Amino acid sequence: MPTPELSFATVDLDRQQRCGFPEVVYAEGKTPEWVEGILRRLAENSQDAFATRVSVEQAAHLAAVLPQGTQDRLARTFFWKASTIPTPSLGRIEVVTAGTSDLPVAQEALVTARVMGAHAELIVDVGVAGIHRVLAQRDRLNAADVVIVVAGMDGALPSVVGGLVECPVIAVPTSIGYGAAFGGLAPLLTMLNSCSSGVAVVNIDAGFKAGYVAARIIRRMYRDKTT
Repeated sequence: MPTPELSFATVDLDRQQRCGFPEVVYAEGKTPEWVEGILRRLAENSQDAFATRVSVEQAAHLAAVLPQGTQDRLARTFFWKASTIPTPSLGRIEVVTAGTSDLPVAQEALVTARVMGAHAELIVDVGVAGIHRVLAQRDRLNAADVVIVVAGMDGALPSVVGGLVECPVIAVPTSIGYGAAFGGLAPLLTMLNSCSSGVAVVNIDAGFKAGYVAARIIRRMYRDKTT
């Protein structure tokens, strides 16, 4: 497939064929018009158009020029579905937050997974400071195909969840915390040093990456239902 070049971007229209999902627009640092232009080019080629890290200014612009799109302001996402065919809701992903302050990153993971065709649910505010809260969710966690755990502060929750479930756990450190959290570096290092063998880690505040990887696991597990 040809790769159309805009004056400000080169849109990868072959990515859906290669990777199973179209190119995603990282909106941060782009003008509202640039984001609009890339989304339009994807949609013109019958590809779903999904953008992350959409600012308030970009969101207002997109709402005016692309009202057919769906926005989630907590997740800071925009989605314009090219096809009228409903997206399947496959498998089960549980997105878990240690605290309420982790919700924006968790919501980004949740929306990303759903846009990519996975069934995803949210479990909120079950951090290790009250361990009974996560233990009360064991049935839901054990029913999941993938668990995404989003945590700042000490970043301990993924290790706890990893010791409770059979499925893969994707840990997302957030920049939530006081000075010694170093903007998410402390929870990142905690998660990288997890003694729970089933825990893998993405970058700080990278809810999109966690949702994307989890959805790709689900799509692979249920690929007979996507063809």
